[in-house]
Amino acid sequence: MAQITLLDGGMSRELVACGAELKQPEWSAGAVIDRPEAVVAAHRNFINAGAEVITVNAYAMVPFHIGEDRFSSLGAEWTTRAAGLAREAAGTQAKVAGCLPPLFGSYKPELFDTARAPTMLKQLIEAQFDHVDLWLVETTSSLEEAAAAAAALAGDSRPLWIAFTLQDDAPTQPLLRSGETVLAATELALHHGAEALLFNCSQPEAMGDAVAIAADTARAAGSTMRIGVYANAFDEHKDEGAGAANEVITEVREDLTPAAYLDWADQWIAAGASIIGGCCGVGSAHIAALRQHLKDV
Repeated sequence: MAQITLLDGGMSRELVACGAELKQPEWSAGAVIDRPEAVVAAHRNFINAGAEVITVNAYAMVPFHIGEDRFSSLGAEWTTRAAGLAREAAGTQAKVAGCLPPLFGSYKPELFDTARAPTMLKQLIEAQFDHVDLWLVETTSSLEEAAAAAAALAGDSRPLWIAFTLQDDAPTQPLLRSGETVLAATELALHHGAEALLFNCSQPEAMGDAVAIAADTARAAGSTMRIGVYANAFDEHKDEGAGAANEVITEVREDLTPAAYLDWADQWIAAGASIIGGCCGVGSAHIAALRQHLKDV
């Protein structure tokens, strides 16, 4: 088995477990603003569970969640705070991934604004710049989104990881939420010199074929680009209701226990993944189970 790198899990429910309040529209940004100690505690929970890479809690530091005015006036300050909290929690035990989230709403590729994106990305990058070891472009719904983020990071020597979110119900082949193919996403990641291509914030059932396609494509290109997965535990969160991801607190499925998540992880590793973690609803108990499972294997 290839050496596996463990990521953290979904911050939102872990923040609640650490005493923060989870509400819309601020979502996980609220804890950075009001309960920074809960952010450190949540990061520490994942590190203690075995995470080798944690991601800055900046997913909701965009206008949709904190508002246009606050993004302009306080967004940089709050994002820097989030990055500092991650760095404080990580110490020398884990690497910190800077977070470049979807700028205009989760799962909404049609809302991507090419003209506005560079300025927004510049703010997010500069705010996290001094605290991170690598960059994670995550929950990316389209090639356009990924290319804009990669362009904004051009010249930065730190590793680039790009994570695409997939349609949960694609009938014949895995597709990005934009309808674009995993093959095209892999080719884009290779073109931009990404160290890793990941798939995140989709149900576990959507991930396996995407991993296999990405791994085979990278191998055929002679690339050492790594492939990873961090799935969500959303309950029946299907594409026709994707807008709800920005408006409500989605229920998580009861069947995706830590033990059940191990079965999916084994399938992803067999398909070519060497980076494993969790997204929404996958907590520190799942990461601890993964760590023990991989030690046993």
